[in-house]
Amino acid sequence: MQIAVLMSLVDHFELAVPLVQAPMAGVSTPLLAGLACEAGALGSIGVGATDAAGARAMIEEVRARTRRAFNVNLFVHGSPAPDPEREATWLEWLAPLFAEFGDEPPATLRTIYRSFAEDPDMLAMLLELVPPVVSFHFGLPSADILSALRERGIYLMATATSLEEARAIEAAGIDAIVAQGIEAGGHRGMFDPTGPDDALGTFPLTRLLVRSSGLPIIAAGGIMDGAGIAAALDLGAVAAQLGTAFVACPESAADEAYRAALKGPGGHHTTLTSLISGRPARALANRFTALSDQRGERRQPDYPIAYDAGKALNAAAKARGEHGFGAQWAGQGAPLSRAMPVVELVQTLREELERCRA
Repeated sequence: MQIAVLMSLVDHFELAVPLVQAPMAGVSTPLLAGLACEAGALGSIGVGATDAAGARAMIEEVRARTRRAFNVNLFVHGSPAPDPEREATWLEWLAPLFAEFGDEPPATLRTIYRSFAEDPDMLAMLLELVPPVVSFHFGLPSADILSALRERGIYLMATATSLEEARAIEAAGIDAIVAQGIEAGGHRGMFDPTGPDDALGTFPLTRLLVRSSGLPIIAAGGIMDGAGIAAALDLGAVAAQLGTAFVACPESAADEAYRAALKGPGGHHTTLTSLISGRPARALANRFTALSDQRGERRQPDYPIAYDAGKALNAAAKARGEHGFGAQWAGQGAPLSRAMPVVELVQTLREELERCRA
């Protein structure tokens, strides 16, 4: 086992602040990640929504912006089961909304994202470029893939939403665990989205994992300021991972409607929904999340097939000036969001943490 397992993440990568900038796919950019690294945090990019060529370009851009360690996050979801009948029923249900915006739903739905577990091109690219940190969401790749990454000296992290998932992560030889509480924005990292979910909060989950695991624990979910980071550290975490806190940064890829919604009433009413993508994810309350009351017994297609429909509906709505169907991911701490450049935000978080720890 690597010596990194025995060391704090912060010490291992000489971070100036015990902070991981969350790799929110579609929001985190190479610019944001690079600047977060330069400010002393562990910057991250999410490449689960792109292919090997796109991920290569993102990694190379981060490297051009910083010589410090950074994290590349991958989706390791199970293979979706295409179901033409279920998909047709889903599109039929959404058809009136498409019609509202003068459009029609797609004729068929596609599997728009490839799981890292089934993407040899992505693996080959990572083994060539050797990013300092690679993290996994939704599950774990095979032992052979993990061994190949480990042999290249890559530090490995994975998300757990439960003790059972954390045990699987530790058994796989991963270096650190991201403890994702129910408060977190974006996709819930459950290995099996159809299984039971105890919906553990960030702090209970963090404390449970600190007590039961020998690995470094990174607390994630609802943390927005230095006081939240301090609380996570007091519970035994080595660092905190913040995502929603960075959405309002000018360096993020969030559009103006997303930024405005973050400051609006939807920020006080985030909701966990599978309607948008096919997997549970926490988002700002908007017209899309409100459809939960109307779905009845309908089953949405598997992730990421359902996301193909969600993205098409959002595109049709945006073309007519309606922004209430976007995937506006955000955690429960959204009202604490602050719009400032990423370097200023990291420095502010560091100063707030220092005041709490004084």
